[in-house]
Order: sequence, then structure tokens, then C-alpha cells
Amino acid sequence: MKTAIISDLHSNREALEAVLADIGRRNVDDLLCLGDVVGYGPEPEFCVDVVRKKARWCLMGNHDDALFRDASDFNPYARGAVEFTRRRLNPRWWSSAEKRVRWKWLKSLPLRMTEGRFLFVHGSPRDPVREYVLSTDGILNPEKLRSIFSSFERIAVAGHTHQPGIHDESMRFHGLNGEQRLTIGFEKGHKYFVNVGSIGQPRDGDARACYAVLEEDRVSWYRVPYDFRITQEKILKTGVLNELLARRLAMGK
Repeated sequence: MKTAIISDLHSNREALEAVLADIGRRNVDDLLCLGDVVGYGPEPEFCVDVVRKKARWCLMGNHDDALFRDASDFNPYARGAVEFTRRRLNPRWWSSAEKRVRWKWLKSLPLRMTEGRFLFVHGSPRDPVREYVLSTDGILNPEKLRSIFSSFERIAVAGHTHQPGIHDESMRFHGLNGEQRLTIGFEKGHKYFVNVGSIGQPRDGDARACYAVLEEDRVSWYRVPYDFRITQEKILKTGVLNELLARRLAMGK
């Protein structure tokens, strides 16, 4: 088993292309996506089409889900991006067949998948779409994290927080801390909660895109540089997406 896991693309074409090129150089053929293909960024159609074509399956993220439900709990910038994306993707009676297929695919994304001892979700095992499992939960909210660990067996793999790293059963979080690559092994008989990080909008202070490669006994994270200035320009040119969504790409926050 050797599978590339991507998550939280957020309509960022440049980051996605850079990550797929990096995956290709590592000769990893299997690709899974943990959701949030859309949201925040300027090119939802491209990202949806690439994931549909290349990923073996994709989960429903909260930004994907918000296209079809209420987004009132989103902050104003995220809510504006949802509205922008919905206008771009929602088919009308005159729309092309491709646009209809794209919309139907997004609407039918599953909430969770299980393969062997791995449980895959976007958010958490308790709420696969919307609950955040934060890097600080072991310190600031240990009861929450213990409850999450009790809700799954073996190894859970998620995205959503845009914070790559791993929680072990001691409730300690191990992150990348600016490294380009990190590999952590799974000890037999132990539980782990793995976060693969974000391709399209990192939030751990590192502007490089992030993805993970999962094997039976280990997980490896890779940071991939890309020209976020191109994405920033595209965001600003929409005239709709807030300029904060462009600025944060340079900060990784």
C-alpha cells in the first residue's frame, strides 16, 4: 500500500498542479481526496474536474457541502466564496452536460470511507464533515480529543484544519515545524489521528502546499512550493472574492 492523500484544495489550481507533479515524481499511482475541493479560491471547475479524473474517490468537505446547504455558520469571507462558487457551478436549464455532471458529482460525495484499518473523513469520526480536530486539542481540550479517539479504531485520517501532523494516544501532536518532509511510523496496536494538511490554503505558517503519502506502517508528509502569486492575482481579478483570501496564501495562515 502506498497512497497519496490530498485535502482542502480550495479551488487553487496552481497548488494542485504542483502537488500532482510532485506525486508523479514519487511514482505513487493511488490518489485519494478528503474533501473541500472548492471554496476560497478562483478555479473550482478545474479542481473538481482533476479530482474526478485522478482520484479513486473523494469525500465531502464542509465547503463542498455548503454549496447545497446553509452556510450561515461560515465567516463572511468563506460565505462569500461559497456564493461565488455556487454561481459558477450550479447548472441552469441551458447549462452543458459537463456542468451538470460536475454538480451531481459534488452533491453525491460520501461522508466517510474505510479501507483496512484506516478510517477516512474530512473532519472527525464524530462529525465527518464539520468538526475540527485542532493541533492544540491535546493541550486545550483533552476531553474532546479523548472522546474522538474513543470513536474510532486503529487509524483515522482527516484534513479540514489545514494543520498537517499526527495525534498519538498520549494526546500529543507532532507537526512538520517547517520541515519539507516528515515521516512517522505506526506502532502496532496503537491508535493515531492523522491530518494530511492542505493543498490550497495552508494554515500552519508555511505557505507551501502539503499532502501525505500513506503506507501500511507509516505516513509521510511533503511540502511543495508553488507560485501563489498567480493564484492571488486570479482571486483579485474575480472582483468578488475578498482580498484577504489572496493575502493569506503568502502567510500560510
